[in-house]
Amino acid sequence: MNLKSERRGIHVDQSELLCKKGCGYYGNPAWQGFCSKCWREEYHKARQKQIQEDWELAERLQREEEEAFASSQSTQGAQSLTFSKFEEKKTNEKTRKVTTVKKFFTASSRTGPKKEVQEAKAPSPSINRQASIETDRVSKEFIEFLKTYQKPGQDIYKQCKLFLDTMNHKRNLSIEEQSECAQDFYQSVAEKLQTRWKVPPEKVEKAMDQIEKYIMTRQYKYVFCPETTDDEKKDLAVQKRIRALHWVTPQMLCVPVNEEIPEVSDMVVKAITDIIEMDSKRVPRDKLACITKCSKHIFNAIKVTKNEPASADDFLPTLIYIVLKGNPPRLQSNIQYITRFCNPSRLMTGEDGYYFTNLCCAVAFIEKLDAQSLNLSQEDFDRFMTGQTSPKKQESDSFSPDVCLGVKQMYKNLDLLSQLNERQERIVNEAKKLEKDLIDWTDGITKEVQDIVEKYPLEIKPKSQALAAIDSENVENDKLPPPLQPQVYAG
Repeated sequence: MNLKSERRGIHVDQSELLCKKGCGYYGNPAWQGFCSKCWREEYHKARQKQIQEDWELAERLQREEEEAFASSQSTQGAQSLTFSKFEEKKTNEKTRKVTTVKKFFTASSRTGPKKEVQEAKAPSPSINRQASIETDRVSKEFIEFLKTYQKPGQDIYKQCKLFLDTMNHKRNLSIEEQSECAQDFYQSVAEKLQTRWKVPPEKVEKAMDQIEKYIMTRQYKYVFCPETTDDEKKDLAVQKRIRALHWVTPQMLCVPVNEEIPEVSDMVVKAITDIIEMDSKRVPRDKLACITKCSKHIFNAIKVTKNEPASADDFLPTLIYIVLKGNPPRLQSNIQYITRFCNPSRLMTGEDGYYFTNLCCAVAFIEKLDAQSLNLSQEDFDRFMTGQTSPKKQESDSFSPDVCLGVKQMYKNLDLLSQLNERQERIVNEAKKLEKDLIDWTDGITKEVQDIVEKYPLEIKPKSQALAAIDSENVENDKLPPPLQPQVYAG
């Protein structure tokens, strides 16, 4: 393995995490580097532009059709009654087509998926019961929470019920359009809490968290990893990519974490547990909380290792290492779910938004990881990716006395597996060589036989005639005396 003398490490400028429009909020790769607010503005601009272009196209098609029809009418004339009826029928058909084209390009028009595709897969009865119990529990907690708001609480509950009914009638919309509806609802309720009901900012944040929990607990099975998207395909691609990168070591990523320290090792395990637990949560805020807890464990592990506060340049490589080591299930689906249906204020500011943005950067880095990123030669990188070899593991004799026996045994087993892998590769190579030698020997013998046959061809002579009888040439057989007969004489 050829490592460069100078290690670059993984560095991301903090300005790269912010919205590229310069508003000061955190951006997101799923929003093309914009924050939630700027992305919605850009999305609306692009959408209005597309609608305008579609209207212009529809009007142009209508004019061309009218001109073509008027031209044909002037050249042919309208003398007969039959042609008049045909003209009336043609006009009605033209009007109906133009109306259909205009409806197709209106802003309210949507092309929904097929009914059988949009219906979610029926989960098992146990999952249904569990979801129902959790939904009832969240409903009771939400109602108890709204009682503290008195009159605004009743209006909030009505707004939430109305929104859920609206979403139930919009199942045929795309997931992006459903996300836009949810974001509009969050913004509308937050503005009403602040302006109409004069709720203090700290209570507004708590109310929005409860509203998100109440709504998304019910919408989760419909909007998480829907069949109309390619989220599941991306999940499988990321999992396959992470499994292929199982050989990446902390040294390659310049991770400032020493897992030989028991306290640090425990924090690494907790961080991996938190990032895996994210998939079991149903509310975007709870998923974000798992990411935040994971990130805090990472910062503590770095702090214990270095005996000083961790920096942002230390955090991102360690987060990448945790993701590679944990391989969280449905990672892309969880990121997309948070991006689409989380309260946008959480993703734009605060530690939750910062940690979530770093996680998106970590996943993007893993997807584009190459030899240069790890300071490896392309040859070594290709050999590691194909499994031909693996980086040299730590020798068991070099462990500190505090390391537990399980870790030592693990590395010992890894060394044995590496040796067995090398032996198997040698056996496979020798077997392929033997097979090639046998094929070459067979071809050589066959060629020699052919050369001998060509040099000394086999000649087959015709069958010789049978020998004729002694008396066959005697024509006058009848004149010969009879053969002598033996006689017996008495003594």
